Amino acid sequence: MTQVRRRLAAVTAALALSVTSGAVASPAFADPRQTDKNPTATGYGGAVSTVDPEASAAAIEVLRKGGNAADAAVAAAATLGVTEPYSAGIGGGGYFVFYDAKTQQVGTIDGRETAPAGMPEDAFIDPETGKPYPFTPDLVTSGVSVGVPGTPATWERALERWGTLSLGEALKPAIKVANRGFVVDQTFRQQTLDNKLRFDTFTSTQDLFLPGGDAPAVGSVFKNPELAETYRLLAKDGTAAFYGGALAQEIAATVQAPPTSGDTDLPVPVGFMTTDDLANYKALDQDPTHVEYRGYDVYGMAPSSSGGTTVGEALNILEPFDLAGMETTDALHHYLEASALAFADRGAYVGDPKFVDVPTAALLDDVFGKERACRIDPAAAATKPVAPGDVTDYDGACPPSDAPLAEETDTENISTTNLTVADRWGNVVEYTLTIEQTGGSGIVVPGRGFLLNNELTDFTTVYNPDDPNRIQPNKRPRSSMSPTIILKDQKPFLALGSPGGSTIITTVLQTILNRVDLGMSVSEALAAPRAAQRNTLNVTAEPAFIEAYDDGLSTLGHTLVPAGDAFTSAAEIGAATAIEFGEDGLLTAAAEPERRGGGSAMVVSEGKGPKQR
Repeated sequence: MTQVRRRLAAVTAALALSVTSGAVASPAFADPRQTDKNPTATGYGGAVSTVDPEASAAAIEVLRKGGNAADAAVAAAATLGVTEPYSAGIGGGGYFVFYDAKTQQVGTIDGRETAPAGMPEDAFIDPETGKPYPFTPDLVTSGVSVGVPGTPATWERALERWGTLSLGEALKPAIKVANRGFVVDQTFRQQTLDNKLRFDTFTSTQDLFLPGGDAPAVGSVFKNPELAETYRLLAKDGTAAFYGGALAQEIAATVQAPPTSGDTDLPVPVGFMTTDDLANYKALDQDPTHVEYRGYDVYGMAPSSSGGTTVGEALNILEPFDLAGMETTDALHHYLEASALAFADRGAYVGDPKFVDVPTAALLDDVFGKERACRIDPAAAATKPVAPGDVTDYDGACPPSDAPLAEETDTENISTTNLTVADRWGNVVEYTLTIEQTGGSGIVVPGRGFLLNNELTDFTTVYNPDDPNRIQPNKRPRSSMSPTIILKDQKPFLALGSPGGSTIITTVLQTILNRVDLGMSVSEALAAPRAAQRNTLNVTAEPAFIEAYDDGLSTLGHTLVPAGDAFTSAAEIGAATAIEFGEDGLLTAAAEPERRGGGSAMVVSEGKGPKQR
């Protein structure tokens, strides 16, 4: 624990952004652009945590002017569409979780992207070869990967249900940032360079993100006036201007005939989205998932997300064990085993509930969780993949193991972004939004300033009628996004979420374990090294986790392998945000000290703030 605190202190002291090239016209003290990043902020009157200081500042501005958590969350999300365009934006989707302080109830919005009505079962099969397109960079850089975006509809619905501002008012901070620009950091430049092959494929993307053929320099100011104009259109006419009219026509045309540059070797399979698909999109109001864990009420996102069911089931599996009384290695062993079991059930049962009979109640039944816990051997890791449980016949007793093994193919990519907001009245938002992998499909809608998602690659690539995540028209692909709000005695205790593809689930689960069972502070819980077991032969882990725990976990039968893949040069897992709620209205906002360049936590007031009412 002391080592974690020393690491946090050192990182906090070094977090100010270093401007190494380019120029900003005015001195730093007079420049309105936000560059300083603080991973922890404590105070009153409202708080926010995001990966970006401009987005956090936008939310704080709204809170200080009297807006509530829903208003501030939309403002922050729209700003992230400017400053984190490779992770989120109006070309994507996400899941919005809201705690209403007046009713003490949690509500959610499913803003997941959907497959077009004309999406065929063999959409990801190359007609020339009869085989699936290579996943990367071919399939992920395509029109066929683009789902109907849900983010604008999510913003509008969130403001209708819980907000006090109009969409136009909530978009004002993001419009300002898009017009005046933000300071490019090393993460933005590196993400651009990592995607250069894909971005060079499209003329509109080259023009916006590769001016002169190179990524924007660190320290330069990146402006996006086209996105500002698109936001102004939504501010004026609402989301009807996105899901209908000229913009909808342009989106559909871009998907059906991507603006290829002519000098690419990628096949760029075209998509099937039409203006009717856009016009028919709906963000869905849903009940949250719910489990009890150690006296806390844990609320998450129901299917089409698998986050709430998988996190919730894993917590139910862990509930019978005294993790706090174990050595850290033994507690982590149980965490990894519980995660594998929950992922086995995720792969077997979870998909879009409009198309699949998802046994959500059974997956979240603590009796089912107790029965699954029987599969954990305290002295040895099970051979992976483990079998799914039988959701039709369980009684909490330890059954024989005779179910077939089931290992899913993980096609979910690591990008996405997350934000956490609380206001002076006690309302809380946890919101995860995405355009799928870093850079989405790589396709910028010409003249509109935003990237389209490649979310449909979250479907299983090859159609199988027994697969709950099979491709189907008008279906939402399964997601791992896990925005989570935890209550104690019906009052907020902790809100958290993360990006990271299927590692979102493990990041949220491990952070809860760190905070609730291992006694870490919320900042320590976020900063601690991570590992992800998703019912696979090996455990994906950060280098610091391997260094700290490989000896003990390998003795128990776990094989740890470094994180990192074709979509990133960083060997890291997730980029979480969180807010913890203390006595007398004290708020502790926590962001990453290092991952993805560090995050930004802010509070409305470091002194005694306005009393909740």
